[in-house]
Amino acid sequence: MKAIETFLDENGKIIRLPAKGEKKREVLLYLAEKFSYNQDYTEKEVNSIIDHWHTFGDYFLLRRELIDSHFLSRTWDGKKYWKESFLD
Repeated sequence: MKAIETFLDENGKIIRLPAKGEKKREVLLYLAEKFSYNQDYTEKEVNSIIDHWHTFGDYFLLRRELIDSHFLSRTWDGKKYWKESFLD
């Protein structure tokens, strides 16, 4: 957590996403930890969770980054999302 504290506010919300590298991965992992294993989410639920945990109003970017980084997966039509089990 200490490694990413400069990217979080006093409430633990993400204030900005690092541009690249290990810090970016750590911030995305922190966000992915807000999702539960063995649970399916709708896109609306994913957006709501992401929206709750950041302050800069771009859940689209964060959702895409979580998927591109393989922290979250989704069906081809985007109707179902889930947290990847390898994150333990």
